[in-house]
Amino acid sequence: VQLQASGGGLVQAGDSLRLSCAASQRNYNMGWFRQAPGKEREFVAAITWSGSTTDYRDSVKGRFTISRDNANGKNMVHLQMNSLKPEDTALYYCGAKGGINFSGWRARLDHEYEYWGQGTQVTVSS
Repeated sequence: VQLQASGGGLVQAGDSLRLSCAASQRNYNMGWFRQAPGKEREFVAAITWSGSTTDYRDSVKGRFTISRDNANGKNMVHLQMNSLKPEDTALYYCGAKGGINFSGWRARLDHEYEYWGQGTQVTVSS
């Protein structure tokens, strides 16, 4: 599975961005992770292959929304990020994991994912 992340940029605090991840195949569970300089990669959000279940880290709940768009042959996952804060600054990666019943604590672990995109930089200035 090939993943292509896009949508990052330089914005001011309070602004919004929408990240997108295009997958070459359908029906994969998807997750967004981020890594700030000098820090470990951390979980941001996840969505199951069906779109029925989503999960977020506490610091982005109410601000970020993960969704998927499989209409018309598209295999896209989006991360709508509102009310951005300087602490959201990081390189954002999308990951994919096959199988059913992949949610909960497992979906929060980056080593559980099988495929990764190249990352897209999000920089939020204060």
